[in-house]
Amino acid sequence: MGGAADRFIQGDGISRAIAVLLLLMSIASWVTILWKAWLLRGGTRAVLHAIAAFWHADELDAALHAAARFDRAALVLPQAQAVRTAKEPASRLEASGDGALRLTRALRNGLHSALRRLQSGQILLATVGATAPFVGLLGTVWGIHHALATIAAQAGGFTIDKVAGPVGEALVMTAFGLAVAIPAVLAYNVFSRVIARIEAELEGFAHDLLARFKP
Repeated sequence: MGGAADRFIQGDGISRAIAVLLLLMSIASWVTILWKAWLLRGGTRAVLHAIAAFWHADELDAALHAAARFDRAALVLPQAQAVRTAKEPASRLEASGDGALRLTRALRNGLHSALRRLQSGQILLATVGATAPFVGLLGTVWGIHHALATIAAQAGGFTIDKVAGPVGEALVMTAFGLAVAIPAVLAYNVFSRVIARIEAELEGFAHDLLARFKP
């Protein structure tokens, strides 16, 4: 560990920049992973419970209150609240039109709001997973180049003991890149499966709301 720290200190600006970039990518991906895990902690089950609670209520206000007890991530409520929004008096251009048009617009906006919340962070995870190995490889190639150039400038020529240490430490950058990419790729795949199921349930719920409350 101390050797790696010494190598980082002794490295040139490009090597340090690549190492810092990988560190920032790792921090960003883990923050996103933890946040997404919290957002999707109930998975499809929480969405199904919220939808079931909504339909088991006697009237709209009670349905919204019942759904809110299960919908901690606020994925179902945007669509449910769209029904109330469509029933309010039109005071703006976006609320104009007949009742069916207003309800359709409100449901679409509510659904898109929930889908944006679900998809947030996925691009970051995909980007980190796709680019981190190549960033680590770049760090390795540049580290080897810098190490060999430094050794060549020293007196005494090339020897195994002079080459093995710097080159071996440069190869660690490739492992660092993989260590950053693998959790991001795994999390992206897991979250994508959960998001796809939730999106299907939300789209079906929006369709049912339109069929039930359309004037």
